[in-house]
Amino acid sequence: MDENAFALERNRMVDDQIAARGVKDPRVLEALREVPRHFFIPPEFQKHAYEDHPIEIGCGQTISQPYMVAIMTELLDLEASDRVLEIGTGSGYQTAILAALAGEVVSVERHADLAEWARLRIAECGLRNVKVIVGDGTQGYPERAPYDAILVTAGGPHVPDSLKDQLAIGGRLVCPAGPRECQRLIKLTRSSAGFDEETSIGCVFVPLIGEEGWPE
Repeated sequence: MDENAFALERNRMVDDQIAARGVKDPRVLEALREVPRHFFIPPEFQKHAYEDHPIEIGCGQTISQPYMVAIMTELLDLEASDRVLEIGTGSGYQTAILAALAGEVVSVERHADLAEWARLRIAECGLRNVKVIVGDGTQGYPERAPYDAILVTAGGPHVPDSLKDQLAIGGRLVCPAGPRECQRLIKLTRSSAGFDEETSIGCVFVPLIGEEGWPE
């Protein structure tokens, strides 16, 4: 499939899978039209890049369903000046979407091979505002805290306290939380008085492994 065909598929994905299901933020929709999802998928699966399901990327991980990427990004309410922490870089697709919308993105990935893959693909997209770190994502990355937004792309038993501590006042954190078999998206907004919590849709993510997540 050539780049023109991929572009047509990408626009169809946004129209039929995302906008038609209620995602309204115009900046999010534009980022999804611009970032080439097929860049972030192994070559043997690229023909499925714009279908409405996760895709295996190696190391037991997946690239999330496009709709899930869209709704999680919309929940973050990103501004162009925001500093964002992402937990679970994976192939780098969600990272690239965040980088297209925010001022700075720090992404933590526990698999070194995936981290390197993501760095290469993000660079190929011309994005220069991303730092990919190899480490335990449940501990966040305190060196660049506080963050205006934090996105967790794996399902944990709860929202890690370390991540909550690294959220700025007024910041938003979105995390799938619940049993390993199924979770719900949790959105926390930090105020001077604490955290306001909202619950969004049900979901199923790969497990969040780490000191404040699930055991390996």
